[in-house]
Amino acid sequence: MIWDQHEVWPREEIEKLQLARLKDTVARAYQKVPFYRETFDKLGIKPEDIKSLADLKKLPFTTKDDLRRYYPYGMFAVPMRQIVRVHSSSGTTGIPTVVGYTKRDLDTWTDLVARVITQAGVTADDIVQISFGYGMFTGGFGLHYGMERVGATVLPLSSGNTMRQLRTMRDFGVTALVSTPSYALHMAEVAEENGIDPKRDLKVRVGLFGGEGSSDWLREEIKKRWGMRPTDNYGLSEIMGPGVAGECEAACGMHIAEDHIIAEVIDPETGEQLPYGEEGELVLTAINKEALPVLRYRTKDLTTLDPAPCSCGRTTMRMARVLGRTDDMMVIRGVNVFPSQIEAALAEIPEVEPFYQLIVETKNYLDHLTVQVEVPERYFTGSFSELEALQCKIADKIHTILGISVKVMLVEPKTLPRTAGKAKRVIDNRQVGRV
Repeated sequence: MIWDQHEVWPREEIEKLQLARLKDTVARAYQKVPFYRETFDKLGIKPEDIKSLADLKKLPFTTKDDLRRYYPYGMFAVPMRQIVRVHSSSGTTGIPTVVGYTKRDLDTWTDLVARVITQAGVTADDIVQISFGYGMFTGGFGLHYGMERVGATVLPLSSGNTMRQLRTMRDFGVTALVSTPSYALHMAEVAEENGIDPKRDLKVRVGLFGGEGSSDWLREEIKKRWGMRPTDNYGLSEIMGPGVAGECEAACGMHIAEDHIIAEVIDPETGEQLPYGEEGELVLTAINKEALPVLRYRTKDLTTLDPAPCSCGRTTMRMARVLGRTDDMMVIRGVNVFPSQIEAALAEIPEVEPFYQLIVETKNYLDHLTVQVEVPERYFTGSFSELEALQCKIADKIHTILGISVKVMLVEPKTLPRTAGKAKRVIDNRQVGRV
């Protein structure tokens, strides 16, 4: 089902609309937002310099630090009396980024989320459990209002209290789940511990997962334990919240709402635009927002773009599932290491569970990486040689991919922390104390 006809427009029509909205957004940003006016003037750029989509690269990037510098309302392009909703990031790593919405922005946001939901195959016949946190985080409210617009029945449970989540699924006949992929896997684990078979005892047929990346390995584990079809969606509060892109039933990338957002991929080091299909940092420009126009926002997410029409009939650009983040990269003894590379190595070893954590620390002035990974209980009741052989197997596989040696620590099931939010994969202790 197609929610909005913009999803099937010819590319030339999409680009014509993008250019018109880009010109309008650039002019409003220059007129209404001090940050953009000062930056444009410093670079010698005028709104009228934007004559084609190719001129997008003339515009400056916007970063999270820019939004923080103008905290809380300095990036808004409308007076506060027109702002009807405010969301923000958690601020756990510093000053939060704040986003505002006018009534029209909220209507647009809701419609874009409805588009993502429809792409995933959810309809008015579904009963949807939202296990995202509500509050200043955009995920819970964004998916909630989008589901209501589609006509689905919404159960706004928020996150946490996993046994209550499972009871609700069973008692209310839930058919669709909204959560992070790692929490969905944890829910299956808790269900199995309590004698509940998610495939037999629950009716969840589709998952709408966001808030963190989901690898093929993680998706296969979810399929195996739940029997559901997992789908990915992508969003970030600085651009809109959820609704930026979503996966259709063809499962060959996430369709970007190109009538509202222009996507680029750049070299994260040079800032130069990269051709379609080449991996780089995703940069997004919001071209239809009243409260917070955002030009060339550097997401730090690594992906690729594909403009080819999809077999589902949609013509909008598709982005691959996020492959990692530029700020996730660790430099270990001169080698660039991404958690996604470790996960790819672990995915090739059938003996391990899909729960792992990376510990980085400095000893004797050298950085060391320890990979903690859960393995089945039987490895701790058998012979030590079997455990040692598995450790060596994992270490060798990681060495093949990274080219550096790591310490592998095998731990019992349910040892590593579970969370209803984003999984914390990396613990970097290098700044705690150098020995």
